[in-house]
Amino acid sequence: MTNPGQKHYTAEEFFAMLPESNSQRCELINGEIIAMASPSELHQDIVLGAGSTIRDYIRKNKGNCKVMIAAFDVKLAEDVVVVPDVSVICDPSKLDGKRCNGAPDWVIEVTSSNRQDDLITKYSLYQKYGVREYWIVDPKYQKTLVYFFEKSDLPNIYTFDTPVPVEIYQRNLTLTVSELL
Repeated sequence: MTNPGQKHYTAEEFFAMLPESNSQRCELINGEIIAMASPSELHQDIVLGAGSTIRDYIRKNKGNCKVMIAAFDVKLAEDVVVVPDVSVICDPSKLDGKRCNGAPDWVIEVTSSNRQDDLITKYSLYQKYGVREYWIVDPKYQKTLVYFFEKSDLPNIYTFDTPVPVEIYQRNLTLTVSELL
């Protein structure tokens, strides 16, 4: 949580304060450090299933994109560092061995107690900084909202039993959330 009047941190200060050995998961949103709760078992099942399925697809098709799952930092700006649940980075120059510097091509967030962060804050950040495709997987309502910012600001909404096409792969890859569990 943040306190009113809290210091505005840069990404460099954030990384220096929270070394890799730190077990506390945090993000830097517009200069404010935000603590993140530990994910649930269901949350982790979805993240691992999605990451594995995407990675298998990329390897099978000899693709160049890299799939990363949380906790992997993504520095979007000098005062914005997020930790997406799943990120797909197709530009290897954005990866420095520790983090992604710039927007991933595709981000998946699985909601938990932070629903508003994913639906409002991260939606705005991902759109602003150039994420091409953004999925919000919502276990509470068993829906997936899919934004393909290159075409529209409005989401397509899918149930967990419906195959969801991946736009950055010309819809040749689909994920069915219920099958990831």
